[in-house]
Amino acid sequence: MQDKIIAALKRGAHAEALSLARLAVAESSHDAYAHALLAHAERANGDAAAALHAIGRAVLLAPDDASIHFQRVGFLLKEHRLDEAQAALKRTIDLDPNQFEAYIVQAQMAIGRGEIDEAERLQRSAARLQPDHPWVKTIEGMVALRRGDGARAQALLTRASAQAPDDLQVLYALGFAHLQQRSYAFAEQVFRRLIELSADMRSLRGLLADILLQQQRPDEALEVLQPLLADPDSATPALKRMTAELELALGRHERAIALLRESLAEEPRDPRAWGLATDIWRRTGDLDDARAQLDAALAKHPEGVSLWQLRLAFEPEAGDGAQAVVDRWLAALPDNVVGLEAAMHLHEARGDDEAVAALAQRIVELEPGRTSAEMRLLDRLVRDQPEAAVAHVQGLIAQAPDDAKRGLMPWLGFAQDRAGRHGEAVLTWNAVNSAEAAARWPLTAPGPAGGPWPEAATPVPGTPPVAYLWGAPGSGVEKVAAVIGHAGYPLRADRFGPNPPRDPLQNPDTIAALNAGTLAPDRLLAEWRAALPARGVQDGMIIDWLPFWDNALLKMLRPLQPGAIVMIALRDPRDMLLEWMAFGSPVPFGLASANDAALWIARQLQHVVALQREQAQPHKIVRTDHALADVEAFASEIGGGLGLEEIRVPPASMFGPQRFAFGHWRHYARPLAEPFALLSEVAQSLGYPAE
Repeated sequence: MQDKIIAALKRGAHAEALSLARLAVAESSHDAYAHALLAHAERANGDAAAALHAIGRAVLLAPDDASIHFQRVGFLLKEHRLDEAQAALKRTIDLDPNQFEAYIVQAQMAIGRGEIDEAERLQRSAARLQPDHPWVKTIEGMVALRRGDGARAQALLTRASAQAPDDLQVLYALGFAHLQQRSYAFAEQVFRRLIELSADMRSLRGLLADILLQQQRPDEALEVLQPLLADPDSATPALKRMTAELELALGRHERAIALLRESLAEEPRDPRAWGLATDIWRRTGDLDDARAQLDAALAKHPEGVSLWQLRLAFEPEAGDGAQAVVDRWLAALPDNVVGLEAAMHLHEARGDDEAVAALAQRIVELEPGRTSAEMRLLDRLVRDQPEAAVAHVQGLIAQAPDDAKRGLMPWLGFAQDRAGRHGEAVLTWNAVNSAEAAARWPLTAPGPAGGPWPEAATPVPGTPPVAYLWGAPGSGVEKVAAVIGHAGYPLRADRFGPNPPRDPLQNPDTIAALNAGTLAPDRLLAEWRAALPARGVQDGMIIDWLPFWDNALLKMLRPLQPGAIVMIALRDPRDMLLEWMAFGSPVPFGLASANDAALWIARQLQHVVALQREQAQPHKIVRTDHALADVEAFASEIGGGLGLEEIRVPPASMFGPQRFAFGHWRHYARPLAEPFALLSEVAQSLGYPAE
């Protein structure tokens, strides 16, 4: 629906856009983006008052979404002139090219539509008439902001603010420039000033609260939100959820869950609210409340796939309760692929191979190429008829369009491996990896593995426990993460998702900066901590799954986080290389050649060798070589490494089918002799046999 509204606005079908936008709001009354599009449609149709009301409602529905607030800028500048529709503005300029304010307002509207080049053109026209006017700098700054040049935007808007210190529009844009540059203290000052200057700016309280939370001040953030929460018109589900986050940060679980119940009753499709509630339910053990709330939400929204997934998570694996949930799910959505996958996993855990095969077949009928099902069908075919599996995949590749062939190639390598065609498998994997290398992450540049390191501080009692999880490609680190996540501990895997945190541990250049002394360890830690609230970490307790590790991080850990545990997943480096070549890794590093990859793995693992040898930080090496052989022992080892007396053991089916068993690399001793030779020394240093 949103795409249709945008398309209608772009082609000038304003009445159609308005009709579609009103329908979208009627269907999703708590969707902030639907209200924002309605605002643009109302303005395009000349109704400025309705547009301002709609964008104001969008802000209240997403009080901490800076992008929605930023769109509101375009509705506020020279507010009393916004009753002129875009066509009228254009007519004004046609009649009198010297209408400065018309250029400014039209530039604002262009920014609101995302037409940055057009906004820049109009800004230049306005600058020819009044080059020193603060609004000219404001538009120029907003254009720079939308293009990601926060430093230039900040400079331009600071100058504009000096000329017009109480101009709401200038201040509004300046606040967002500070926010993009993460100058939270300056952004706070600007938004507080805006709220003081105008009662219409009270919706900024949500954004101000988020800025205070970024500065580790949840009590002040809660105080800022109270006037909005006390007003039924502004106490939206998103605001209640945001307030619940603050209550949780202050340790008030009962008040937090009460607010979340209200929020979810009004908007049952808010994933952030469910995430917070789930965290509380797991901490308190109130599973009955979790089931009741989710069942109530599903009664209203049986089409909510994510709700079904969450509801299933509150039932024991492969138990009768899980079966009942899956049955209800498929009764509501009989052809839902995710629901059929859940049923497939359930039967797999129960050992019903025939049911698994039937469900996998049904899934690929609905969605050809679905990896979970295709791999199970292929695994079955490979197990029973490996040569037929090779011919089957080759046939799929021959029939597939060009853009789908590359996705089928790893399956061909897998089938060739199982058929004993190891040399052919290497050729297949090399072809896939070399073709994709340029589009993937470049390999990092590890620093020196050994010390000297700063003196370790004494851990402070009562400090929230912190652990860092890492594993090189092919190490099986995702199995370790699965165990931790299944047990309900505060694992954060968001660094591998679409919205990773903006902190130094997401940036591989951090290692070089630490080693060069251009990044101070205390600043690294401060920025890491500042990003925690936005990641849903309110009490400081976290297991942070990192995309890279380097012993340079000990410059931060030893003096500043001496109690933090470093948990590293490990397997025989030669099996690791083989796994990476065949199946990729959670971090999509480019693998241009097996030799390059082997050299890189060897350098990375030297850091593990040094960490063990020097005992430089509390750490646990979790060997994944035999993880599937004894899942209970594997989980127990992970729990012990985190200082836990016991840990919830996942079903073996959660890890999927066995791929390469321990020592599988020996089948490739000849076709991969050179890269394996590069890994031999570090493998032996880590306790693995030479041959």
